[in-house]
This record gives sequence, C-alpha cells and structure tokens, in this order.
Amino acid sequence: MSESFPRLHARTRRFTLGVPRGFTIAPGGDRIVFLRTKGGFDPVTCLWEYDVLSGTERLIADPRALAADEENLPPEERARRERSREQAGGIVGYSTDSAVTVATFALSGGLYVVDLKTRHVRRLKTPGAVIDPRMSPTGVHVGYVTGGAFHIQDLEDEVDHALARPESPEVTYGLAEFVAAEEMDRMRGYWWSPSGDAILVERADDAPVQRWHIADPANPARPATEQRYPSAGTANAGVELFVLTLGGARVPVPFDDEYLVNAAWDAHGLSIVTMTRDQRTMRLLAVDPATGTSTVVREDTDPAWVDIVTGVPGHLSDGSLVWAATSEGGHRLIVGDSPVTPPTLQVREILDIDGETVLFRASGEPTEIAVWAYRRGQITLVSPTEGGVYSGHTAGGTLVITGQTLDSEGSVTRVLHNGTPRGHITSHAERYRYDLRVSLIRTGERDLATAVLLPTDHVPGSAKLPVLVDPYGGPHAQRVLAAAGAHLTSQWFADQGFAVVVADGRGTPGRGPEFERAVLHDLATPVLEDQIDALHGAAARFPDDLDLSRVGIRGWSFGGYLAALAVLRRPDVFHAAVAGAPVTDWRLYDTCYTERYLGHPDEGHYESSSLFADAEKLDRPLLLIHGLADDNVVAAHTLRLSSALLAGGRPHTVLPLSGVTHMTPQEIVAENLLLLQVDFLKKALS
Repeated sequence: MSESFPRLHARTRRFTLGVPRGFTIAPGGDRIVFLRTKGGFDPVTCLWEYDVLSGTERLIADPRALAADEENLPPEERARRERSREQAGGIVGYSTDSAVTVATFALSGGLYVVDLKTRHVRRLKTPGAVIDPRMSPTGVHVGYVTGGAFHIQDLEDEVDHALARPESPEVTYGLAEFVAAEEMDRMRGYWWSPSGDAILVERADDAPVQRWHIADPANPARPATEQRYPSAGTANAGVELFVLTLGGARVPVPFDDEYLVNAAWDAHGLSIVTMTRDQRTMRLLAVDPATGTSTVVREDTDPAWVDIVTGVPGHLSDGSLVWAATSEGGHRLIVGDSPVTPPTLQVREILDIDGETVLFRASGEPTEIAVWAYRRGQITLVSPTEGGVYSGHTAGGTLVITGQTLDSEGSVTRVLHNGTPRGHITSHAERYRYDLRVSLIRTGERDLATAVLLPTDHVPGSAKLPVLVDPYGGPHAQRVLAAAGAHLTSQWFADQGFAVVVADGRGTPGRGPEFERAVLHDLATPVLEDQIDALHGAAARFPDDLDLSRVGIRGWSFGGYLAALAVLRRPDVFHAAVAGAPVTDWRLYDTCYTERYLGHPDEGHYESSSLFADAEKLDRPLLLIHGLADDNVVAAHTLRLSSALLAGGRPHTVLPLSGVTHMTPQEIVAENLLLLQVDFLKKALS
C-alpha cells in the first residue's frame, strides 16, 4: 500500500530532500560543487561535484562515511538552521576558496576540509564545537566560530589562532545576531578580504536584549532555555565591526545606524550597508580597512521603509556599483547610478555578479519568478520562456538554472556552458504521486492573484463544496505561484472534500512597492479585506462549486494570525479557523520585522492589528496550534490569546506541541497535524 500524502509530505520534508542546491561554479566554468541528499527520504546532505563538459557527477563527502552524530549539534548551529529554515541534516552548508579547489564544512560541531580534486577529507582539531567555517579566498586558512570566539586555522601546519575572544557570555564574534538572521536574510557575521590576509568581523553584544525563557512543560525536570529576544520597542543587540588581520591588528569600523544589513569585500574594496532603526534610511558605505574610516557612497530613503535586497552590494569588473532600489514605482536593478530595469519588472534578488554580467531574479507577472541577465546595458531573459519559478547561478561562462512550473513535477536543474546545454544535475526527490487541479485566476477590484483548487474527482456543478481559504497573506511570502510544489498541501485539502482558495493580497511581494506598502501601520484590515475579496471573486468564477455558507480558513505564522483574525472580525464570512503558530500581539514579535510595518509601539499603531480586543467576540470554532519550543513566534502568543478568550467566556481549542519549533520538522507531528486539521474543519463546517 502506498504512503498517504501527509506521510509522504512529512518524510520528504515537503519534497525538498534529494533536490540539488547550494551551487558553487568554478571560475573556469568547468565544475559545479553542490549539495544534495542521496534520496527523497534521505535527510543526510552530501557534498557533490558536477563535471560540466562530461556531464558526470562525483560524490565528494558523505557524512555517514565520516561517522557524524547529528544528535549532538551545538546549540548555535541548531539556531542557525532554525533561522534559515533548514530541514535536512549532514553537510547543510560549505565554503570554498576562490579557485574552488578546496572546501570546508562543519559536521556535528567538527571542522572538516576536503580537497575537491582528490576527495581527501580531513578533520581539523579545534578547541570546541565549530560554527560557520569559511575558507579564505586563497585557500590557505579557514575561519570559524567556537564558544563565541572567532578563530582561524592555517591549513598547512594546522596551527589555530583566536583572533577575537568574547569579553562576556553575552558577546560573540563572527556570528549574525538574531534579527539579522531572522529578518534580514544575513546568516553570516564575518567576511574575508580578497587577499585572505584580513577579515571583517561582527561583534554582537546581547547584553542589552531582554531575557525570555522557553520552557519544556512536558519535561518539568528540564530547565528552561534562556533566550535573548528583541521584541518590538525594546533594545536590539549591540553590533560593532572590526577588521582583524592575521598579524593580530584590530581596526574598529564605526557606523551610526541601528542595523548592519550586509557587508561585501571584493577587488574594488570593502563595503557595508547600514539601516536606521525606523528602516526609512539605508546607507552604503565604502570602508578603508586600514583605518576603519568610511564614506557614504549611496543613501536611499523611503517614507514607509527601504527594502532589503539579497545579493548587494557588488561591482562589475570595471568597478561599477551593482545595487537594487525602489525607483518610479518599481523594485529595480541599479548599475552605477542608473536603473537598468523597467519599473514594471520587479527585481527580487541579485544572484551572481560575474565580470560584466549580473544575474538576477525578477517578476513581470507576479505569479512567476524568472532569471534575467544584465550585460553592457541590456537585460536578457535566461530562464525558460515557460512561466514558472526559477533561480540560478553563473560563473566562467557556465549557467545553472533551477526551477519548476505548474505542469511539471519537481524541480529541474539545467546546466549551460557558453549558451550550449550541458545536461541536467539529477534530482533524487520523491515524486508527488499527486494530480493537481489548480486554476490561477485574478479576483476583486485589485486584480488579486488567486488559486482555486478543486478535488481531482469533482465534477463541475455536481455539488457545492465547503470552502477552505488557505493563505499566508503577509509580507515576504507568496502562495500563488506558477509552480506545482506551491500547491501540493492545498490540493490534498481539496481532495478531502473542500474547494480551496489561496490568495496573495496587499502586503505580499511580486506586485511592486505600492502594493506591498498598503499594510503600513495596519497589518489587519488590508490583508483581511483582500482575502474576502478573493473568496467572493472565486465564488463568482465557480458559482456552482463553492458553498459560501461553509467557509473555513487555515494558516501558519502570519497565516495563522490571519486565520484567527478572520473568525474574530468577520464571522459573517468565515465559519471556522485553524491558526498555527499565530502572532496574536505584535508587541511580542521582533523589532526588525514588526517596526518596519507598525513603527515603534509608542506611535499607537499596534492595537488595531492585535487580536486581544476582539477575543470576546469569538463565536466560531477556533483551533490554535503552537509548538512550545518555538523561539520565533513564541508560545506566549497562543497562550495569551487563549487566556483572553477564556476570560471572555469564548470556547476554543488549543493544541500544544511539545518540543516542536516554528518549522514542525518531526515526521509524525507534521503528518498528524494535517489529519487533525481536516478532522476539525470537517466537523466545524458540517
């Protein structure tokens, strides 16, 4: 008997196991190093190499052969994986020298180096568990963090040096602080110079940050875990920068703004990007590494907020600045001082800069994400013309394009060299074993991107189905994409007897700055209005299939917040809700995310987006689900809302998940969560 979809979905980590990722292309374009597990059920990630000319693969390093123990990861590494939403184990990250001849990685706290030609792997001795090792560009040294100290090790004589040691338990050198990793997509805290003789290192001091405690009620003998969590309006970690030389010199790099967004050190110099606490000003600074003095190269401002774009700053081979900024109503690629993309093409991410070429992701149609290349004043589409969701990398004339479409099953990785196809890097991911029945439509006066999914065996017009609204609905994430993998869980819910409606309303990416900034100072009203508009628009398109007298809503994280909001404020539209890990009081969420949209709590924009004032209005079934080990949206969100509901005499259901974080990676938990939600919704909408 074949496995059920919930079980398959859980065991395959949402069908991500076995998919190649983490590509590094050698400068000559002849080799590609990448990560992949050996199978669709295998959670252990290995390091591989693909020969571009022959189309053959080689296994470089297998954690099982190295007898790695994933049960004893350092707590800092577990936190890094949670911040990056890493679902696999083994070699989940690596770094190479600039020539891509040697690589380093951490495995169960150990420091490993591998010669990519001979595949010889050696473990280096370190004084403690290793976090985030990175090879110097020259391949002579490797940097890493242990016990909050920043170390380097000479690979020839294996002599280890601590270049910076923490002055207190609250200090770390070389690691990104919580809000940088969680909200700015900056997972690193140090950057090598191109010559490999110096490193820009972050010093993060958590002492100003308030202490929270994450308890494990299922194990009362176990002490609570202390966490420094900067909730809205409170102090952030103190962040400083230093240039450390291999000879022991330490040069401070002062900056005035609250946030360090990014840093880059290339042949054209050292740059840092900073942002003010109100996130309305971003500065690009050129730094003299010898003195630490800086010069403002560019300053961007916005009355709402400036956008953080991954992959910048950078430079073309002639030194021209590569940047991304909002201009004339669009997110645009900037080269030098001028936009080089039209405002209608929404630039999402800079993928690679190779000589005179900039590879980037962008959307013309919001449900699609394509890969484009800029070169000598021209932009060219380099991903397939078939609409889908794509990403890529380039170096030395080689282009790697990954992506999926609505009609294809799984992700495909294509390799081209100088424009000539050179085969595919194999995916070992499990097949979905599932047929999609999804229609992508536009609904409402704002032309909202909406997906409608019906049961695969449903005959149109034969019966009206209860409706399940299945959103995320908030900033940073889209659900309505031209990619099959985005709709698998929604299709499974549809096949349990629902018509499922998924919509990306105001605040979500892909439609441009004005659409995203509609949630400024109000994270409740616009997003809820748009879900209702999309629901009614879908019913108008499928009048004989959607029963608006039986409408449920489910979601996780921001989607969980939106689900609870829906039954509290619009019980006339929504008749039951499942709210997973919901943010219920924005004062309890972190500074960087929350203040971007709602400002400082003293400005008075939080009450209108909170759920507590509406708690006594609940008269619809509500299931609250929360992992008790969640360190992002802490369980206090659900527990406080439950207390407010109880105080108002409002019946509801709470499902606490012992030992579960925000990701719910445990197979049995993930499987049964889907089954329990279906059971709850069927009973509530019967």
